[in-house]
Amino acid sequence: MSKTEADLVAKLLAGVEVKSVADLDSVILQLKKAFAEKALNAELDHHLAEPGEAGNGNHRNGFSKKTLISEAGRVEIAVPRDRASSFEPQLIAKYKRRFPGFDDKIISMYARGMTVREIQGHIAELYGLEASPDLISTVTDAVLADMEAWRTKPLESIYPLVFLDALVIKVRSDKVVQNKSVYVGIGVRPNGTKEILGLWIEQTEGAKFWLSVMNELKERGVTDILIAVVDGLKGFPEAIETVFPKALVQTCIVHLIRNSLSFVSYKDRKAIAGALKGIYRAVDADAALAALEAFEAGPWGARHPAIAKLWRRQWPQIIPFFAFSQAVRRIVYTTNAIEALNAKLRKAVRTRGHFPTDDAAKKLLFLVLRQTERDWKMPPKEWGEAKGQFAIMFEQRFPHAA
Repeated sequence: MSKTEADLVAKLLAGVEVKSVADLDSVILQLKKAFAEKALNAELDHHLAEPGEAGNGNHRNGFSKKTLISEAGRVEIAVPRDRASSFEPQLIAKYKRRFPGFDDKIISMYARGMTVREIQGHIAELYGLEASPDLISTVTDAVLADMEAWRTKPLESIYPLVFLDALVIKVRSDKVVQNKSVYVGIGVRPNGTKEILGLWIEQTEGAKFWLSVMNELKERGVTDILIAVVDGLKGFPEAIETVFPKALVQTCIVHLIRNSLSFVSYKDRKAIAGALKGIYRAVDADAALAALEAFEAGPWGARHPAIAKLWRRQWPQIIPFFAFSQAVRRIVYTTNAIEALNAKLRKAVRTRGHFPTDDAAKKLLFLVLRQTERDWKMPPKEWGEAKGQFAIMFEQRFPHAA
């Protein structure tokens, strides 16, 4: 704090005796009232000095009262008026009842997964204010315009890595609660920073749906994807090959292991997980296939034939993994980059039970995504090693100056 600012604070607090938090809130409210009224009067002075207003005899015409909600409580301010009723305040716009910053508090709580009831209780406890469900809905609905701008924003031309995954939410439709899948895409830029590419809700996945997603990414500026890491998304390989024919599609190995273990009892999972290591830790694709055949012919494969069948069905999307160096394998080994994000999304979704509409679901998930995306990067050491490998593997497709 500068000396000028310190002197100003001292003058403002001169003669003020604060003995409790309530006293402090009262002082803050009065300071906000004084600030707001001074700023509004300055706005009106500027408005009246404009050529169009100064020439038509417009002048001040008293005040109107307005009650504002702020973090410290309610405060009544005097809003100056002009005779021509042409004055449009900027600090406290017409019809606005909340002090700047209050909406951000509600949006932040909503983005952290708090329910409307929890937000109401939090505001009542901290500020002694009643926030109706309609107020909270109105405030959070204000982000829908931001969400639309985010949904259509231009993207990078090249993404070395794209991770795609899904989580299931419940949405009410025609008085029936239905399961819908939410698909989240994360792109890794050439410099290692991560970016959320989009959020899509669909009841069923398939080539037609994924084709629309890939076309959307292309329309927003994406010209090339080097590797797409997915969890066996139905119809995805065909769709990405149509729009980005040079892209490699890689199945998430960790998801594949989890799906394999779903066929076995809990007591056998550790042993079978150990047996599967020989496949995905093989030095190359030929050695991996030999390990799969050995597993299939062994006791675990004989007892659980569905596991080997699962790996064979997805083998075309598994084998690209074995051409990568260890540095790249560590990055594409799993969709953990997106799984950590999905954990936050699932936590927010669980508190809701179900959503009344798709838009309600998108609003919450968008806020969680926006909060998570800040300062988001791949591990510097791992990405530094991987960049050199990408430059060799993909030659001119990977920007050498990244």
